[in-house]
Amino acid sequence: MYRFLLSRQWVIITLVALLLIPTMIRLGIWQMHRYEERSARNQLVSDALTAEPAPVEKLTSPGHTVTTDQRYRTVTAEGHFDTEREVVVRRRVNADEEVGFHVLTPFVLTDGKVLLVNRGWIPADGPSQTAFPRIPAPPGGRITVTGRLMPDETTEASGIKDLKGLPDRQIMLINSEQEARRLGAQVLGGYIAQITPEPKGDTPELLGKPGDENAALNYAYAIQWWLFAAGVPIGWVILVRRELRDRKETAHQETEQAEPATV
Repeated sequence: MYRFLLSRQWVIITLVALLLIPTMIRLGIWQMHRYEERSARNQLVSDALTAEPAPVEKLTSPGHTVTTDQRYRTVTAEGHFDTEREVVVRRRVNADEEVGFHVLTPFVLTDGKVLLVNRGWIPADGPSQTAFPRIPAPPGGRITVTGRLMPDETTEASGIKDLKGLPDRQIMLINSEQEARRLGAQVLGGYIAQITPEPKGDTPELLGKPGDENAALNYAYAIQWWLFAAGVPIGWVILVRRELRDRKETAHQETEQAEPATV
């Protein structure tokens, strides 16, 4: 009765089903791992954002690499802005996906070391891409700044090429080692995204808080793949039963046609 399962067509169908089941299970496991990774990163970001502000030199120093658990930590620093040596970071977008610049201003600490401060986004509204844009000045004199600590940018992590031969005072990546060579000073590792003091007139536009990664989506995908895996054998059984029913009906019709008509 089930001899049809040995046919070429049904052998292929069965092998494909047997291959799909473990493949879908593994895809579900992979999505669950992605869910766990994203949830862990979201927790790290949440912990960093809610931690008490700390003096910047307690978390970083010249040559230091900002770690994952230090990223987004709120830090404070006391000193003054050095606007004569500030630069702009090219091809950066704001919350509305408008292309412009980030303003990177050296902040000289009371002990002479330098902290790189990303003061926010400004539009690229100059006469050309090579002209240095007009930048609103920060508060003068000795002040205290607060910001979220960020690691140095690299091409590997950001996907942004570090182009050479750029116009004067324009850079592609925020990197403390490169800035230390340019400034000829001791520069703390990483940089901060400024939170306070808030700029007058909302320019430069301060960078927003990091958003949560959508970990729930990966969880839903994992469940979806496992449901698909469970559905494969169910679908196979349904197809077998349908084939068996069709064969029985065909055999019954052939039997009726073969019987001689009675007078």
